[in-house]
Amino acid sequence: MAYYIGIDLGTSAVKLLLMEQSGTICNTVTREYPLEFPRPGWSQQNPEDWWDAVSRGIPELLTGFDAGQVAGIGAAGQMHGLVILDEDDRVIRPAILWNDGRTAREVDYLNNTVGREKLSARTANIAFAGFTAPKLLWLREHEPEHFGRIAKIMLPKDYINYRLTGVHCTDFSDASGMLLLDVKNRRWSREMLDLCAVREEQMPRLFESFDCVGTVRNDVAGALGLPDGVRVAAGAGDNAAAAVGTGVVGQGGCNISLGTSGTVFISSGRFGVDRNNALHAFAHADGGYHLMGCMLSAASCNKWLMEDIFHTTDYAGEQAAIGQDRLGENHVYFLPYLMGERSPINDTNARGTFLGLTMDTARADLTQAVLEGVAFAIRDSVEVARSLGLEIRSSRLCGGGAKSPLWRRILANVLNIPLESPASEQGPGMGGAMLAMVAAGACPDVGAVCDALVSVASVTAPEPELAEKYEKRYAHFRKIYPACRELFASLAEE
Repeated sequence: MAYYIGIDLGTSAVKLLLMEQSGTICNTVTREYPLEFPRPGWSQQNPEDWWDAVSRGIPELLTGFDAGQVAGIGAAGQMHGLVILDEDDRVIRPAILWNDGRTAREVDYLNNTVGREKLSARTANIAFAGFTAPKLLWLREHEPEHFGRIAKIMLPKDYINYRLTGVHCTDFSDASGMLLLDVKNRRWSREMLDLCAVREEQMPRLFESFDCVGTVRNDVAGALGLPDGVRVAAGAGDNAAAAVGTGVVGQGGCNISLGTSGTVFISSGRFGVDRNNALHAFAHADGGYHLMGCMLSAASCNKWLMEDIFHTTDYAGEQAAIGQDRLGENHVYFLPYLMGERSPINDTNARGTFLGLTMDTARADLTQAVLEGVAFAIRDSVEVARSLGLEIRSSRLCGGGAKSPLWRRILANVLNIPLESPASEQGPGMGGAMLAMVAAGACPDVGAVCDALVSVASVTAPEPELAEKYEKRYAHFRKIYPACRELFASLAEE
């Protein structure tokens, strides 16, 4: 019986899983690491902390199992983060993360001086604050001594693959979010590299997510308790890997993730671009393409309210106060823009906002408003997809927030579609392990491994009367951000 290791390199922790070839999850290990916020709106991490968590976690993961049967490793990771190495492959500075908002000026330059049409023609996307290219421009302007030392540019999960194999690599799905890749033709964009003053030899080698990039180095294998010859897949960005883990591949599938960030992921066998670039047009881990809407703060909004404001970790207890009679009736609204927002508004100045507070507003009202606000913001991206003529009849649902029955119910009724919960809730980690199966030759392609391993455990269906109530609430929600947009911009200038 062969085993496969999936690595989900998240923003706050790495989640490791050990999967049998049958799809059975044998063990999981989670190891946290710190986040740095050196200034308001900035977010960064030390890549060495990622590797320390992985290298300590894998031996723990394998305890009690025959490690000699491990055949492959596949990593999924937080996207867009800028990891830079010097000529000795040492980390130059902390990685600037996907939810970092320091690049507002660079994004404005790219979108309005270089121009959205040129960016979209070169990369299929426009600039967002979290993307990697604006970070490079910021680094060149503000830290030229660091910029001048760059020998290799990587993404977070690629640094883990480098430490495992010694290969500087990335995959097309993750590279799609750098604003440096010609997504349609699956190659680095010469024009964008020149614009960022980057040479192609500084970029990692490109692979499909299911390609084998190499094997675990002998010294690393010995330290981790792995056998020689373990194959390492190129892996994928976390959202593409989560889509594989939930079986959303090929034409017309949809996956919604309620993780730290929130995403709407629509898979396609064909390349296509939203003409307004409100949704990202990226390569998919199955060799095809996908459209994706990404909100920067989803389950993290609930975590912020529960732990930082209410000072509790009893999430279920807080939600228990929200009864049937309260759904669709809340007078409080919440804009979930705690880190600015990406899809579909692309506004780094946007901020989290409660609206409708009165003297009788209770703690449960705020909790409900946060759950509903995230659901409404996810619908914003769904509505863009629908405007393109895409019919979304149902969706898979994953992520930590999806474990809440109340949140699932709210989201199903806000979107007015059935939400399918996969039998495995491992998301990106399972997707990484599944990609490792293909890389190791245990399955012919990604579609085949999804057919073999993914099943649906339950379905949360919308309720017509409640969905109608949320339709009216959503109409109100859509008016709040436009009314606040100029104020957000003014406040950002202070």
